[in-house]
Amino acid sequence: MKRGKEDARMHQSKWIILTIIIACQLIVVLDSSIMVTAIPEIGRSLHMSTTSLTWVQNSYVLAFGGFLLLGARAGDLLGRRRMLAIGIGLFSLTSLLAGIAPNAEFLLISRALQGFAAALATPAALALLSATFVEAKERSRAIAMYSAVSAAGGSIGLIIGGFFTDYISWRLGMFINVPIGIALLYLVQKFIQRTDMRTGRFDLGGALTSVIGMTSLVYGFVQAADQGWDATATWIPLAAGIILLTAFVFIEARAAEPIIPLRLFANRQRSGAYLGRFLMVGGNFSLFFFIPQYLQNALGFSSFEAGLAFLPFTVAQFGMMYLMQGLIRRFGNVKVLLTGLLIAIIGTLWLSRIISVQSHFFPEMFILLAIMGIGAGMVFQPLTAMGLTGVEPQNSGAASGLINVAHQSGASLGLAVLITVFNGSGDTGQPSNLQFAHAISDSMLGSVVFVTAALAVTLLSLLPARRQAGRKQALQVNE
Repeated sequence: MKRGKEDARMHQSKWIILTIIIACQLIVVLDSSIMVTAIPEIGRSLHMSTTSLTWVQNSYVLAFGGFLLLGARAGDLLGRRRMLAIGIGLFSLTSLLAGIAPNAEFLLISRALQGFAAALATPAALALLSATFVEAKERSRAIAMYSAVSAAGGSIGLIIGGFFTDYISWRLGMFINVPIGIALLYLVQKFIQRTDMRTGRFDLGGALTSVIGMTSLVYGFVQAADQGWDATATWIPLAAGIILLTAFVFIEARAAEPIIPLRLFANRQRSGAYLGRFLMVGGNFSLFFFIPQYLQNALGFSSFEAGLAFLPFTVAQFGMMYLMQGLIRRFGNVKVLLTGLLIAIIGTLWLSRIISVQSHFFPEMFILLAIMGIGAGMVFQPLTAMGLTGVEPQNSGAASGLINVAHQSGASLGLAVLITVFNGSGDTGQPSNLQFAHAISDSMLGSVVFVTAALAVTLLSLLPARRQAGRKQALQVNE
């Protein structure tokens, strides 16, 4: 009897910890999208152009992706509960600062600090999930719940952000993190056990060159949208970004404990999965930036209506999660991935062709967003599995972190590139509805190029690796 009560308490404690971890992940994911439907209003209230508004997203995403691996290393060395608490506390504080931002510069700095805080909390939360759920069936269920929240959180953020913008203020999307963060801090201290500290080194040189290099590269593309490709303000940050990222590779090759062990790229299939994810997100993430603006500026949707318009995408993507295990068991990761990419390309291309000031959301856009959600829902799980193929246990944390880095870096660089396409499509100072819709259509074509490149990477790197594995297996059978 006593044993049964103890098992019940342990079971309850595990799921309380999972609730804390999921809540932490939810606020991190929500904040990557909660400002999107508010972007037109933010632009008006803080006097920001369409180009400068990309930094509302990019400042958060760049810092988040850039410091993820350093955050994971900090959790390993300083203790995961400690880093989770620090990350949540800093996230709450910087959310408050973003909410009270009096000008654009203050908002962008606060968003970058939010991204840094998220990079401290997220790896610690994932590591605690793995340590808490050891048994395979329980872990699979916990990861499925965590993944479901991650997948749905972005679109939920669009809806919540739109509601706040229309009926209260876009600033509430930031303020709401403060009481949630305080509650999470209390729960972390009460229910999560302290983890031991370890000795080791921080690869600060690698972390700083990667973050500053990628930020400089993105800034160069944004300057190209504002100043043109022949401007000094464009080429200096682009050149600096390339130099810093090259330095990052040299640092990682020589570091005693690198944040990204370069041997992870030795496997062709893994490298293809990282690059494919980078390109897919580069095309897919921009939809969440451009489509809500199109719906509001060209079709007259409110912020809340623009958020609700993404429900077809969200429901379709979320629904695919329940079918993926069966599809992968029957057809394999590569075939499912190829099919998902083709569906995403067809949906995005078709949507780009129907965008105009005369378009109607229902039924065409509604159906196409659902199609694109199905495609996206078929892509990321196979890419994640392939990104972890053949990874040694001691490198599993770095490989998982690299998947997240590819995701966040693809989002920021893809948006920066496509905003140059947007600005190159006409007068973006005060464009008419017709000009705005045309520029959005061209940007969507840019998204098609990104996703098509992801398909090409899959064909060039993943299929040959699969054939090579098949030949190796055949040789072993013959022997």
